[in-house]
Amino acid sequence: MNIAIITGASSGLGKEFLKQTDSYNFDEIWVIARQKEKLEALKDIVHTNLKIIPLDLSLNSSFKIYEEELKKEKPNVKLLINCAGFGKFGNYSEIPLEDSLKMIDLNCKALVSMTEKTLPFMNEFSKILQICSSSSFQPLPFANVYASTKAFVLSYSRALNYELKERRILVTAVCPGWVRTNFFETAKKTKNPNAVNNYAFMSDAKDVVKKALRDMKKNKSISIYGAFSLSQFVGTKFFPKDFIMNIWVMSQNKNK
Repeated sequence: MNIAIITGASSGLGKEFLKQTDSYNFDEIWVIARQKEKLEALKDIVHTNLKIIPLDLSLNSSFKIYEEELKKEKPNVKLLINCAGFGKFGNYSEIPLEDSLKMIDLNCKALVSMTEKTLPFMNEFSKILQICSSSSFQPLPFANVYASTKAFVLSYSRALNYELKERRILVTAVCPGWVRTNFFETAKKTKNPNAVNNYAFMSDAKDVVKKALRDMKKNKSISIYGAFSLSQFVGTKFFPKDFIMNIWVMSQNKNK
């Protein structure tokens, strides 16, 4: 049985990836998110058979359940898309430590767990898409933990892609800028919701996903959507990190 697996599938980029891979002729797509009701509703928007797996990936116990499901079904996982994650905006003192640690758990630990528990069920020419961010290119004050988790994802994904060349499995880090999703609803639930308030060059999820899937087919290890994000990526190669951080902070403060 050839399948795809999508985490964070109930909304945002995960939901858009589901829509755009519906035509890929998978026997089944496994969709993972916390809320079963939202996952069930996805059956109305695609034709592919869906396996509903309601899991909170910030909990270690979820991965035992996931692993048992893999061992029971023994699928051939052709595509894994790790979309689950969240961010919080604010100074370190404005974000509860519990939230910061949960960002690390979901954005980093869960992504690594999903990837490495799935790899034994992947074969030659399978693909992994790791949802990263242009925030991974440089340190970001007022989104310091979030940006750091995405820097980890970028580094991990590119190194893993190198290690998996012998198995002919591709890992692509998807690094968009701001995307129109419900990400901001959670990110702004802090003591200072306007700590980050300049969302220039906002992209549509549909376009970001289309570009990511196109880059995946071209066997690219990194997918960067839009000229602005690409300029960020290139700029970090030439300018000191302190200079870039100052530009970032100035761009946020001018709208306050």
